[in-house]
Amino acid sequence: MPRPADLSILPWLSAAAFAAGCGMRLLDPLLPMVAGDFGTTVGAASTVIAAFALAYGAGQVVVGPVGDRQGKLRVVWLALLLYGLCTAACALAWSLGAMVALRVLTGAVAGAIIPVSIAWIGDNVPYQDRQAMLGRFLTGMVLAQLLAGPVSGVVGEHFGWRASFLVLGVMALVVALALALRLGGALWRKPERAEGGGGVAGYYAILRRRTGRRLLAAAFIDGFCLFGGAFPFIGAYLIERFHLSAAEAGFVVAGFGIGAFAYTRLARWLIGRFGERGLILIGGVALFGLLGAMAVAPVWWLVAGLQVPAGLAFFAFHGVLQTRATEALPEARATAVSAFAMALFFGQSLGSLGFGLVIGLAGYGAGLGLAALVVLALAIWTQRVLFARPAG
Repeated sequence: MPRPADLSILPWLSAAAFAAGCGMRLLDPLLPMVAGDFGTTVGAASTVIAAFALAYGAGQVVVGPVGDRQGKLRVVWLALLLYGLCTAACALAWSLGAMVALRVLTGAVAGAIIPVSIAWIGDNVPYQDRQAMLGRFLTGMVLAQLLAGPVSGVVGEHFGWRASFLVLGVMALVVALALALRLGGALWRKPERAEGGGGVAGYYAILRRRTGRRLLAAAFIDGFCLFGGAFPFIGAYLIERFHLSAAEAGFVVAGFGIGAFAYTRLARWLIGRFGERGLILIGGVALFGLLGAMAVAPVWWLVAGLQVPAGLAFFAFHGVLQTRATEALPEARATAVSAFAMALFFGQSLGSLGFGLVIGLAGYGAGLGLAALVVLALAIWTQRVLFARPAG
């Protein structure tokens, strides 16, 4: 049973997730400016995005065990502090190579903020209430998905791309200061007894368990067909097939974030009404229908209308898997959540390559249709083999 804790710190953790989430999307509208400043192409400048993502995923090997051994809130605070400093330092980059190096450092420390916070929630919230609480926590990340691109674009247009990094860095440092004040003396005290089962042994323990292997496989496929497969290509689909501008496509895709935000408000009711098994199947079937409809949509506004329910369905589906990850290794929860994040990241990386190839050969409709079929199969499989019995 999780230990009772003061959950009033949750808004500050959500603010930390907002800062980390902004770092993932900050560069989307700034790449042409960065490329022009460094005298290179947009394609070459995109390495700064890949550098952040690769470091974020690879760093999970370290951050989970460190969180288990050193105290989760202490690790979240330190990661947020370093993240703010590294993000602000990006504004001083003198070359593309320096920018890539700074983004590697930023991604590595950012990778500790959201997974270790999720693990702390798993430690302190009973399982039956956990998905609703995670929904509240994820409000910060969802808002980052909605706001980071447009805001950084406006700031960059008026003050230059470096100003966007400086603003985000300062914001992260302010949240880190507020979190430190909220934690008080507890911030400096290492847990009397570190949680066991972490490190390489913790990852091995997850892989030895059949449910652990199945959960990581589900995370990998989720990342492959959705995080890296369908959703990143919808903006390009709108531009190339329906001839929308980049700004118009951006506003359309923002509807996905609205649906995701709706999930954060409805999570408690949804899980109470349908349960995990029902919710993951409903989310999967809904995504199957929505992605299939996008694949054959004859007009752009139909794709636009499907974005809000797609965001709601995706987070309902993904939220169940994420909640179950908090029980994959209760004795080393941060290690377990980091393993889940790592599987999701590697699936996303390969999915972007695989679906890029499919789309290049057969078109966007084929890519979206393939994602629809895979997520339907995944939902049926996970309901049958992963959620046959309630966790906790």
